Amino acid sequence: MKRIIDVFFVLILSILLFSSQNLLADPPDPPASHGSTSDASGGGAPIGGGLFILLGLGAAYGGKKIYDLKKPMSEE
Repeated sequence: MKRIIDVFFVLILSILLFSSQNLLADPPDPPASHGSTSDASGGGAPIGGGLFILLGLGAAYGGKKIYDLKKPMSEE
């Protein structure tokens, strides 16, 4: 059984490794215009929604950890 899992793992890993090479073949970026007002280093990707989701999940995880620490040992 362990041999089958090892072969399956190597197969999946090799498929992911070789398919990732195709993902690196992006076309070149268009030439930057000198009159643009956006910051070229930022890329213009919005991070607001994902940032609030991560902060909320982190707060919930921290609250659960604090709750578990304060819970009496007899309840476990």
